[in-house]
Amino acid sequence: MASVLQNVPDDTVLLHVTHSNLKHHFSELRFSLHSTVGATKERLWKNCGTAVDSMVLQLFDDNDKKVCDMNEDSQPLGFYSPLDGYRIHIVDMDPSSMTAGGWLEDTSLVEKYHISEESYGKLDGTFRKFKERLISQDPSIAQPKISEDYMQDLAANIKVGDRCEVDPGGKRGVVMFVGRAETLPPGFWVGVQYDEPVGKHDGMVKGKRYFSCPPLQGAMLRPDKVKRLRIWCLKFHTLDS
Repeated sequence: MASVLQNVPDDTVLLHVTHSNLKHHFSELRFSLHSTVGATKERLWKNCGTAVDSMVLQLFDDNDKKVCDMNEDSQPLGFYSPLDGYRIHIVDMDPSSMTAGGWLEDTSLVEKYHISEESYGKLDGTFRKFKERLISQDPSIAQPKISEDYMQDLAANIKVGDRCEVDPGGKRGVVMFVGRAETLPPGFWVGVQYDEPVGKHDGMVKGKRYFSCPPLQGAMLRPDKVKRLRIWCLKFHTLDS
């Protein structure tokens, strides 16, 4: 006897996605079996940045064994019979692609503007100068308004690796960080890697790296915005005749 805990359309499939030029992978993306391979490429282009014309899709089973190349853009995804837990591997055939050389993941390759503390201190019109003027007028402004233990009780129930859903919007992802964040206001924070690029960063916030994930898939949130998802295991029992 099988128990069904969640209604999921039987014309969709939950797949992992990897990329030939990227270290990180996209987990548990749901695809329609009626969508064509071409439409699937269009969706994946938004996730990884590889041009549709430069993309070759390969299908692997849940034992990491290659099933086939999905070469026919006009065929529906269901033609290749993917199952939940299978993996689409994107091969980027463009040597000059924006994904090549680690540019999308390694921020150390990006040239940055640097200014010394002394030079910055001499500038007028900066936020630092504005803050100093406010504090000179009202010293109480410099006192922390939020406790260092703010939302610690909620954070204690969230663990790195948990699947989660973020409010508002119901965006889903994986917990990558739990704790205090020195570049953010006092209290506890939860770092989330979203399943899709609906975030704000790659795990680095104001020059401090709290975790690593693909660009625009990271977010730092208060624990009350993060809801753990339970992973259910369905058990099937048969009766001997």
